[in-house]
Amino acid sequence: MSNKSAYLFGTCLIDSFYPESGLDAISLIELCGYDVIFPQAQTCCGQPPYNSGQDLAARQVVQHTIETFPDTSRPLIVPSASCAGMIKHHYPRLFKQGSEQYAQAVELSKRTFELIEFLESRLPYEKQTDDSLARVSLHRSCSALREMQVSEQWLSILYRLKGVEVFLPEQETECCGFGGTFSIKSPNISAAMTEDKCKHLLSDKSHIILSGDCGCLLNIEGHLRKSHHPTPCMHVARFIAQRFGIRND
Repeated sequence: MSNKSAYLFGTCLIDSFYPESGLDAISLIELCGYDVIFPQAQTCCGQPPYNSGQDLAARQVVQHTIETFPDTSRPLIVPSASCAGMIKHHYPRLFKQGSEQYAQAVELSKRTFELIEFLESRLPYEKQTDDSLARVSLHRSCSALREMQVSEQWLSILYRLKGVEVFLPEQETECCGFGGTFSIKSPNISAAMTEDKCKHLLSDKSHIILSGDCGCLLNIEGHLRKSHHPTPCMHVARFIAQRFGIRND
């Protein structure tokens, strides 16, 4: 056992749609020298009810999450800028300042990291096993760009991988159309935004589309499948893991 350990928050979308990316996240954190603790009691981060104005329901989920990751010496690693942003920036807002719950939320916030942000300065880049040419289009999500402000780390980590060429789309700061409950409440507007985003992401030069947020991936990948476009989509963690010879298929 390592003398360092970290919690992993799995997220609902990884659990339901991209479980292999969750395993890749674990493998990459372990590659950085940490033992990974994955409490089975964890659930949703509480963002859906919070974004819908249901503070009471959100507060119940948040309190459960706080209790699920109690060891203050362990960082909480989240393979989603959206969920990481909820925990880091919005948890404290659900409780009265000065209360015990507020103090707990602030404490968890301070030790919460988005996955790529956490990995960028810790990966042993000299241990890469795959240096073959890979051209990727990177979708930097709204949460990564603005709320968590980790999009530069996404770029940095890809630039440090041997053989990888990164392409950024035109109008890259525009939303992909997912936006959580927005895509459900305004499906036609969401679909139009997704179509525009995919046009910008697709390039004759790139082999694959990457992102670090599964909601965006699910949205973009769904549009490409519907339009029968062959370009694959992948979580950044999955791509990085493969460059280090990690396979969690």
